[in-house]
Amino acid sequence: MTTQRIALTFSSRDNNDDDDLIAVAQAADRLGYESFWTGESWGRDAFTVLTMLACHTERIGLGTGIVTVYSRTPGLVAQSIASLDRISNGRAVLGLGSSGRIVIEDWHGVKFDHPVGRTAEYIDIIRLALSGERVNYEGRFYSLKRFRMGVLPVQERVPIYVASLGKRNLELTGREADGWLPIWTHREKLPVIKEPLAQAAASAGRQVTDVTTAPQILSCASQDEATVSDAVAQARSHMAFYIGGMGQYYYDLFCRYGYQDECDRLRAAWAEGNRAGAATCITDEMVDSITAIGTPEDCRDKMSRFRSNGVDMPIVAFPHGSDRDTMLGTLEALSPATA
Repeated sequence: MTTQRIALTFSSRDNNDDDDLIAVAQAADRLGYESFWTGESWGRDAFTVLTMLACHTERIGLGTGIVTVYSRTPGLVAQSIASLDRISNGRAVLGLGSSGRIVIEDWHGVKFDHPVGRTAEYIDIIRLALSGERVNYEGRFYSLKRFRMGVLPVQERVPIYVASLGKRNLELTGREADGWLPIWTHREKLPVIKEPLAQAAASAGRQVTDVTTAPQILSCASQDEATVSDAVAQARSHMAFYIGGMGQYYYDLFCRYGYQDECDRLRAAWAEGNRAGAATCITDEMVDSITAIGTPEDCRDKMSRFRSNGVDMPIVAFPHGSDRDTMLGTLEALSPATA
């Protein structure tokens, strides 16, 4: 029997301390999770966290989920992922994305322009650098010459995953990436949302199965009703933050799912500073279709339904504020052995 693939992610802005983070990573390693992902927004940086975890785990893959193409040069990312791969003895996975205008311009202070074109050149340069060849590259956004990486990864090919939502970015993912990292994925709508990726993969002579579909899925598996209720409330608040406060991408995504009326009411409340009112616009159906929250049996059933709609490797994400016991219980309930 083939073991089902599953991974987890840990927010860079969670308030859990390093002991919690290490305990969660070690439990996932023991339970057979394929990879541990962490991103960076305005919290901890991904490479430092993953280096720490490389020193406390044995088998689990270590993925940047995601680092943005605007915050570092492609040369530095190639150095960083090669270093992580060496430290972890071949367990590094590189997750890239453009993030959004608000984060890039207001936090990094960099102009947010041509995200798809930049990501494409970024991938080309990183793959060239990690191959050990001399990097002579002339693109629209990057021009490099003469240098060759001084240290190479353990893996012959470090997997590169891309976080994408828009059509052109999905097409880039289908042509170039080893995996796709969507967020706020609607179970039933996934095949339609994924279609541009599948078409681009086919046009490039690839199979859609060459690109691992690995959405982050907000998850909480517990028999305790209060714990589940709190996780649902956190999910509503988290969705509201993305739809109301994180620019156009996520509003458009939820509208494509058929929730424009809810999103318009939410945005109106958000614009008035009514965060609690905005969260109430997230319906039970939205939470149920996009998360895996409930009893352990409920959550396993929801993950199965995600898989039946095209998810290859669900990435378990925890609601903000989850304590260690809740996270460990969720990992146990959704582990490959249990599934």
